[in-house]
Amino acid sequence: MSKTKKIVIMTGLVLLLAVTAVFNFVLAGSLDGSADSGVTAANYFTTYRTERSSTRNEELLQLDSILESAEAGSDAYEEAMSLKLQIVEMMERELLLETYIKSLGYNDAVVSIGMDSDNVNVFVNASQLAYNDFLSIYNILTEEAGCDPANVNIMPIQAEI
Repeated sequence: MSKTKKIVIMTGLVLLLAVTAVFNFVLAGSLDGSADSGVTAANYFTTYRTERSSTRNEELLQLDSILESAEAGSDAYEEAMSLKLQIVEMMERELLLETYIKSLGYNDAVVSIGMDSDNVNVFVNASQLAYNDFLSIYNILTEEAGCDPANVNIMPIQAEI
């Protein structure tokens, strides 16, 4: 099998892994209002961060293996390096935005930036958000992070601490 085919397969696997993580995130976000939802919601932020971290670590390991097998300066090498830098930059932006949102007085928040899209999803530990709360978070996302206002989604998730 040629290096190009291996790189295409590895890239496909990384993208499939990212899609799986997104679906897992979406399905985990659809909590029902049953009595068990307090326990589930309490672990939501920790669980999401753990899953996000393990998924990203796997993606970075796969990119490292591509970087090791490809010749420096080749298209595959440059693409893998670019993707790795994009993932690291996205991780830094998410952490920074989460810190900004927590500085507004929320116990916890999770920010998810889309890799293939410009979507930015924010989940805040709150039973509900007032208009001013939405506006404060929205301003942080649009002004500090330069997010497109049309792609910003802010949702409260009640978690017991």
